[in-house]
Amino acid sequence: MTADTPACWHPDSLPMPTERTAQKIGIIGAGSVGATIAYAAMIRGVGRHIVLFDIARAKVDAEVLDLNHGLLFAPQATVDGSDDVEILRDADIVVMTAGAKQKPGQTRLDLAAANTQICAKILPDVVRVAPRATLLLVTNPVDVITEIALKITGFEWTRVLGSGTVLDSSRFRYLVAKHCQVAVQNVHAYIAGEHGDSEIPLWSSATIGSIPLSQWSVPGHGRITQADKEQILHNVKDAAYQVIQGKGATNYAVGLAVTNILESIVYDERRVLAVSGHLRGFRGMQDVCLSLPRIVSCKGLEPPLPIPMTVDEEAGLEASASRIREVVRSLGY
Repeated sequence: MTADTPACWHPDSLPMPTERTAQKIGIIGAGSVGATIAYAAMIRGVGRHIVLFDIARAKVDAEVLDLNHGLLFAPQATVDGSDDVEILRDADIVVMTAGAKQKPGQTRLDLAAANTQICAKILPDVVRVAPRATLLLVTNPVDVITEIALKITGFEWTRVLGSGTVLDSSRFRYLVAKHCQVAVQNVHAYIAGEHGDSEIPLWSSATIGSIPLSQWSVPGHGRITQADKEQILHNVKDAAYQVIQGKGATNYAVGLAVTNILESIVYDERRVLAVSGHLRGFRGMQDVCLSLPRIVSCKGLEPPLPIPMTVDEEAGLEASASRIREVVRSLGY
């Protein structure tokens, strides 16, 4: 096995051919999100072969050309693109970003019907050309789309995941860190549930440098009051709308968040991430995809971690699950 050979493969995959030495990452959609994910993955050295698929040939050709012009300044990789789905053949990971753009004033759930139709058209081709791939959904509403993708593809639940609240959790940690004047890397806190308006901050398990946030009281670094919590949650929920209002789309932070997930899969890092995945009896909830802290590895998803929750947090999670389930059913899935 060479140094470039992936360290881990799905248990259901065929024996790895000796000549196959590159992790292939396919990205569906060459818009602002898809192109930024490709860029972030390229400069962080995630995947030796990155391919973009988009029905807009001129757009995908331009993005691929621009990325290739920067290869000199990044870890060695190959970047290709096409308007033919065959470009995704034998991809190890397929990232779905294609979908209608969220407009100012729209919620993510408002995009459900249009983006479900797009998935219903594209995903059967993904199954045909990349039947062993791990499928990472980014298209909004991501929890709804993840559940629908699981049903369309028939893939094992362990290898269908959504970007979920990984970005929301990053925003959450950033705001807590800013308030308490500490490095964001020392804040450990998660947003759970829907990637949207019903998401739940898990305050009860949040910590800064191993100190429970409820007990945080450091001279010069403040405390978090109930009013502070409400403002922080408001800013987390409103973050995407603020960015969309100002520049039309979110792309940089989501590109980095998705690349963070890709790294955990490609390098088998076993990071704990608040990704969206299928529930199979967690706290009595099942048959719905939503975000909870899970271990993510080259094998895909593990069941949610048994993270402690207050009664209010658990009730909020159940309400979020009901909201997602209702939308999925309204779409006929």
